[in-house]
Amino acid sequence: MSTIRFNLPTILTFSRIILIPFFVLITPKSPLLGITIFIIASATDFLDGYLARKSGQITKFGIILDPIADKFLVISALILLVDMVRLSAWVAIVIIVREFVVTTLRVVALSKNIVIPAETGGKLKTASQMTAIILLLLPGGIGDLDFYDVGLVLMYIALILALASGVKYTISFWRQTQ
Repeated sequence: MSTIRFNLPTILTFSRIILIPFFVLITPKSPLLGITIFIIASATDFLDGYLARKSGQITKFGIILDPIADKFLVISALILLVDMVRLSAWVAIVIIVREFVVTTLRVVALSKNIVIPAETGGKLKTASQMTAIILLLLPGGIGDLDFYDVGLVLMYIALILALASGVKYTISFWRQTQ
């Protein structure tokens, strides 16, 4: 049986998961503090991957845990936005189903020693999603620019990118596993 070694990238990934309950509980009462927690958790996603690559500490466990932690954070935020009546449930459901499908394919591929790397579409989807979540949580706006309206447009862009990258990921999975 192999043991799991905890290195800094893995600890950062776990910290993202640990921050989720705080984000969910604090955000409805204090959106700005909740957004700060969300931004910190999102930043660990970039930082853990960067440190793992730079230090040569990429592990199979990290390859599996990192996208799962990302999905937990995004799914929690989407459900919170629906609960706060800031996002339609159907948008959240479509994105959540896509996340489960892609994560499942990623785990199955990894079990066959196939790593299907994140593609540009998926990275753009994540950036749009994270920015949309922050804007949808922000109160107000600047002048005539309403943060909610901009956040909603970005979330619809993220939805389109999610579907397109999900299809592309599925095709890539089938090609590499057949």
